[in-house]
Amino acid sequence: MLPLGDPELETQIAGELDEIERRLVAAAHTADALVSAPANHLLAAGGKRLRPVLVLLTSQFGSGVDDSVRQAAVATELTHLATLYHDDVMDSAPLRRGAPSAHEVWGNSVAILTGDLLFARASQLVSELGPVAVRIQADAFERLVLGQLHETLGPAPDEDPVAHYLAVLGDKTGSLIAAAAHYGTLFAGAGDDVRAATVAYAEKVGVAFQLADDVIDLASDAETTGKAPGTDLREGVPTMPVLLLRARAAAGTLDPGGMRLLADLDGDLGSDDVLADVLARLRAHDVVTEARALARTWSADAVAELDPLPESTARSALQVFAGLLVDRLS
Repeated sequence: MLPLGDPELETQIAGELDEIERRLVAAAHTADALVSAPANHLLAAGGKRLRPVLVLLTSQFGSGVDDSVRQAAVATELTHLATLYHDDVMDSAPLRRGAPSAHEVWGNSVAILTGDLLFARASQLVSELGPVAVRIQADAFERLVLGQLHETLGPAPDEDPVAHYLAVLGDKTGSLIAAAAHYGTLFAGAGDDVRAATVAYAEKVGVAFQLADDVIDLASDAETTGKAPGTDLREGVPTMPVLLLRARAAAGTLDPGGMRLLADLDGDLGSDDVLADVLARLRAHDVVTEARALARTWSADAVAELDPLPESTARSALQVFAGLLVDRLS
């Protein structure tokens, strides 16, 4: 359980997460043995459960956790899990959460269809929560897909690649985390001002989290991250450190070593030895420090969105939560 600065709240959230986990297992369960294994694959591998935690935390601004809040937390995490099945196929990622990705075990078609199944299960749960919840889910789902499309298509010729990437992160990561905050405040009956502040906070926290992950994926090994280091580099998936490197090259401010690194990044990374060399040189470049600072700026901006709200245990917990997402960079 994440430390949230209040032992009583931590104990409450930890107990609720146990119930969320039980409901997740039930939601992913299917009587079809052939489908059951891939449907439970990522769930069994664990995860941070950040989105359910945020649903539970934001409910503290109102009447607190009830069955609607719990159901929304489960639906949000199922939606997130579904996106991971699809992302791993698109990125050709061999590992997820320290285990072989579903497409490595069952193939691309099964992985994609399993993601679709989990999306369907999440939609069933949301449909029971009413039309407002359905709209929140539909809007988040649309942004998830648009974010993936924009990442795949890349920036327009006259568009700044860094700004494009931040917009992609807002759609691919921020949208669902924002939906989590929306659900928590909605079903706990919090006021519109609280909902607006926490949703804006959550969107920026989502971007900060992904920027932090961009750095961690470079600086850590597979045992730490649960993902094979350098996979994004090999597949040409943009991340902030590489985009900052390219921005410096475009501005004519990139050092000679960085220029050689960029040329190698654009070369053949099929060899494990070549990939390891490029990865080590990128880790040592100061664009990683710049990316780390950018993640912390987004986290601070997220916390600033809470300024209109009065001091409370819930507000303090969200401030701690934002810090924890980027403190992993220390």
